[in-house]
Amino acid sequence: MEQQGASVVISHQIKDGKQDEYENWLNKIGPLCKNAMGHLDWQIIRPIPTLTSTYTVIIRFDTISHLRDWMNSIQRGRLIEEIQPIFQTGDNYNINSGLDFLFTPLEAKTKTPKRWKQYLITWSAIYPLSLIIPIGLLPLLRVCGIPAFRLTDAVFISGTIVLLMVYLIMPYYTKLIKKWLYK
Repeated sequence: MEQQGASVVISHQIKDGKQDEYENWLNKIGPLCKNAMGHLDWQIIRPIPTLTSTYTVIIRFDTISHLRDWMNSIQRGRLIEEIQPIFQTGDNYNINSGLDFLFTPLEAKTKTPKRWKQYLITWSAIYPLSLIIPIGLLPLLRVCGIPAFRLTDAVFISGTIVLLMVYLIMPYYTKLIKKWLYK
């Protein structure tokens, strides 16, 4: 049985003054990727103007084989070849199953931490959120006129926790404890 869920974290460091060209290229490759078999999600983290030149693209697919099919596709290969001249460092990516990408440093030369460490870190971050988020969010939902219903509340609470985990907590938390995590 194939493991469900796979992510690729792609980093492209762009030469100065070529950001518009790269953005246009993203507008070409994005729709093709989104129409690929098994595509689930596409997120772009853009560089901070005048500070960084790295674009990070996170793409999720339903299975690792669908993700590999896209990454090795002729369409993607041609588009990477087309944009290659504006890269400073090439087409760097790391494929992971499930939530492994949360624990993979951007340097990507470091191995993924042991599963038990991933478990402990994830649990230690989610546990306090699961206590705090309902206290702040449920009253807000009631003020917004959303009636108390367990399933609706659970959707908002879990969505908020996952959002905070992926975008705010895990990137900083894993950096904070990286010596222990990657030991």
